[in-house]
Amino acid sequence: MSGHSKWATIKHAKGLADAKRGKIFTKFIKEISIAARMGGGDPDSNPRLRTVIIKARAANMPKDNIERAIKKGTGEDGGAAYEEYVYEGYAPGGVAIMVEVLSDNKNRAAADVKNIFNKNGGNLGTSGSVSRMFQRKGTIEYDAEKVNEDEVMEVALEAGADDIVNEDGIITVTTSPDAFAAVADALNEKGFESLSADVGLVPDAYTAVDKDTAIKIQKLIDKLEDNDDVQNVYHTAEFPEDFEGVE
Repeated sequence: MSGHSKWATIKHAKGLADAKRGKIFTKFIKEISIAARMGGGDPDSNPRLRTVIIKARAANMPKDNIERAIKKGTGEDGGAAYEEYVYEGYAPGGVAIMVEVLSDNKNRAAADVKNIFNKNGGNLGTSGSVSRMFQRKGTIEYDAEKVNEDEVMEVALEAGADDIVNEDGIITVTTSPDAFAAVADALNEKGFESLSADVGLVPDAYTAVDKDTAIKIQKLIDKLEDNDDVQNVYHTAEFPEDFEGVE
C-alpha cells in the first residue's frame, strides 16, 4: 500500500502477491473499523467508511470481512480501539516519507517506526517536516488493455474527476478526496473493473534516485509496511525505469 512512484504504482496495479493479501486485508479491517467507530456503520451517511469500502472491494476483499470490520468498529463485535498517528521522515537520498499508523498502542508504534527508520538508513523528522510536499488525492487505476480510455475519461470527468492519464499501460483517474466515491461509483456502474482504488498522499514532486539508493529505499518501505501498526507508506522517490525491486 505504498505510493506513488511510477514503479510502485505499476507493481501494485499488476496484482497483489498472495503472501501479502492477508496482511493488506488486516490493514483494511482496521481502517474500516475506525471509520465506522468515528462516523457510524452506514456507508451512505459516512463518507469516510464508504471510501474505505471502495478501496477494500478494489482489492477483492470479501464482503463478509467488510461487514465484520464494520461491526467491530461500531462495538457490535468487540475488539481493540485503534487510534490514528502520522510520522514523517527521510529515506536514503533525501527522499521524503509519510507513514500513516493505526494502533492500539501509541508508544509501541512510535518506537517501532523510529527503529525501522534508524536501522534502514533513514531518519524520523518532526511533525510538518515533509507533509507540505504531499497532497491527498483519490486515484483509481485500470488496465489500459481491458478498458477503453475514451469511455473511462467520459464517465470519470462527468462524475467529477480532476484528471485521467494513460502511462505504461495503466490508466489512472485522479480525483479530489471528496469526489472519489462518486467517481468510483460511476465507473463501477459502467462495468469498468479497477486494478486499485485509493485515497492517499501524492507528492507534488519526485526525487530521482539511482539503483543503489532505490534498493535502500525499497528495503525501508518494505520494513515499514511489514509492521502490523503501519497502515500506509507514501514517498517522493522516482525509481530508475530498470529497477525491478528487492527480492
